[in-house]
Amino acid sequence: MQASNTPNALRTIIIVGGGTAGWVTAAMLARFVPTTTRIRLIESDAISTVGVGEATIPQIRFLTAALGLDENKLLASTQGTFKLGIEFVDWSGVGSRYIHAFGAVGRQLGILPFHHHWLRGIDLGIAGPLADYMPTAGAVTDARFGRHDNVAYAYHLDATLLAQLLSRVAQASAVERVEGRIVAVRRQGESGDVAGVTLEDGTQVDGDFFLDCSGFHSLLLGEALGVGFEEWSHWLPCDRAMAVASTPTAPLLPYTRATARPVGWQWRIPLQHRIGNGLVYQAAHLSDDEAAARLLSNLDGKAIGDPRPLRFATGKRHRFWERNVVALGLASGFMEPLESTSIHMVQSGIARLFTLFPALEDNTAARDTYNRQTHAEYDRIRDFLILHYYANGREEPFWRGCREMAIPETLAEKIRGFRTRAQLTQEEGDLFTDPAWLQVMIGQGVEPDGWSPLAERVDPASLVKFLRDVRTNARRIAGALPRHADFIASHCATAVDNQ
Repeated sequence: MQASNTPNALRTIIIVGGGTAGWVTAAMLARFVPTTTRIRLIESDAISTVGVGEATIPQIRFLTAALGLDENKLLASTQGTFKLGIEFVDWSGVGSRYIHAFGAVGRQLGILPFHHHWLRGIDLGIAGPLADYMPTAGAVTDARFGRHDNVAYAYHLDATLLAQLLSRVAQASAVERVEGRIVAVRRQGESGDVAGVTLEDGTQVDGDFFLDCSGFHSLLLGEALGVGFEEWSHWLPCDRAMAVASTPTAPLLPYTRATARPVGWQWRIPLQHRIGNGLVYQAAHLSDDEAAARLLSNLDGKAIGDPRPLRFATGKRHRFWERNVVALGLASGFMEPLESTSIHMVQSGIARLFTLFPALEDNTAARDTYNRQTHAEYDRIRDFLILHYYANGREEPFWRGCREMAIPETLAEKIRGFRTRAQLTQEEGDLFTDPAWLQVMIGQGVEPDGWSPLAERVDPASLVKFLRDVRTNARRIAGALPRHADFIASHCATAVDNQ
C-alpha cells in the first residue's frame, strides 16, 4: 500500500546507535519497510561497541534468510564457523561435562516424547547417555559439520565484521548513515514523544519513530524517557566480564564451550582467524586483575592483545516500547552470554515490531502487546540461565551461594514438573524448547523421580530395538558428515581481502 493511501504511516524512522543491534535493525527495516519511509541511523566512530557476543542460536538462520544473505558468504565475510551447540564443562563438579546440542533429542514413540522412553531405558539398563541419540551431539563429539535435515546449527561470528557487513547491506538499500555523537534529546511538549536528537556539531535529526540501539546507555528509553531497569543480580550474580582473543588451535570445533570456574564461567568461541575467550564473574568474589590473570592462564592459544573489561547488570527495562521509542539490544536489557541469546533478542524484537508495526497516531494496543510479549520472552530466558547457576555441583562459596538462592517461582515450577515424571511444558515466551531444558536438566543433575506411566505400554524388547535404532541412526548421520574444518575450507573460507 502506498503512502498516499496511508496518511498515518511513518515518514521517518531514526535508529540511534550502530553496532550489531543497530545494523541488524537497519538491514531488516530496509528490507521490509515501504520505500516511502526514510530510515536513518546515527552512530559515532568515537564510540566503541561491546562486540563480545559472537555466538548465536539456530534462529539466526531466519535472519540470514530474511535478508537474502548467502550463508557461506556470510561466514566467509565474518571469519565465521558453524555452531552445533554448547559444551558445558565442570558445572556439576570438576571433570563433569555435557552437551546442549541443537535440535531434537531422539524421536517420539507413540504419543510420548523420546525422553520418557529413554529414562525408562536407563532404569532397565538398556539405554546409553542422552547425547548418543542426537545426530548433532555426535557431530559435536567428532568435530564434524554438514547440512542435514536432522542437524540443527547456528554460527560463530566476528560481531564487528557482522556489523560492517550489515552496514554495507543496509546502506545499499537506502539507509542513511549519520555520523555524530548525540548530545541532546528533544521531546515534543504536548505528547512527550521524542521529536529528535541534536548532534555535537549542532545538527538536528528529527523523526516520527525511534529505535534505541545505544547499548547499555539506553540513551532514549532509559535516559530521555526515564524507563527504569529491573536488575536480576540476586538470581544471575555475575556483573563483570573479561574478554580477550587468542590464536586459533586445531581442531576447529563446531561448538561453543562454557567452562565453570571457581567464580563464574569462561567462554570459548572458535572463529576462523582467532578464538574468542571471556571470563564472566562477580566482582565481590574476584578482582579485575585476578580475573584477567585467570583468563590468560586458561587459553588454548596465545593471547592477542590485553584482556578487555566489561561491566554489566543483568536485567531488563520496565518497558521496551515507551511513547514513540522501542529499545533493542543492550538498550532494552542484558542477558549474559551463557546461552548466546544477544543477537537473537535483537532479531526477536524486530520481528515482533513488524507484527505490531507502529503508525503516526495511537499505538497503545500494539505497544501493550509488544511489552507483554517481550517481558515473557525475557523472563523465560532468565529462568533458563538461572537453571545453570542453581543446579550446579561445585563447592566454592560462589557456587554454594547460587545453589542456595531463592529462584523465581516460574523456574521452581519447571523443576518440580521435571522431577515429577519428567514433565516438560512449553510456556508463552519460551525461546528454549523442551529438548534444551531436558539436556541442561539432565546434564546438571536434575533427575526426575520417574517418567510418564504411558511409557510402560512399550514392552522391553520393543524398547531395546527402538533405542538401538535411534542411536544407530544418530551415529550414521553424524559419521557421514565431513570434518568441520574441511567444510569451512571448502565452502566458507575467508577471502584474502578479509584477512
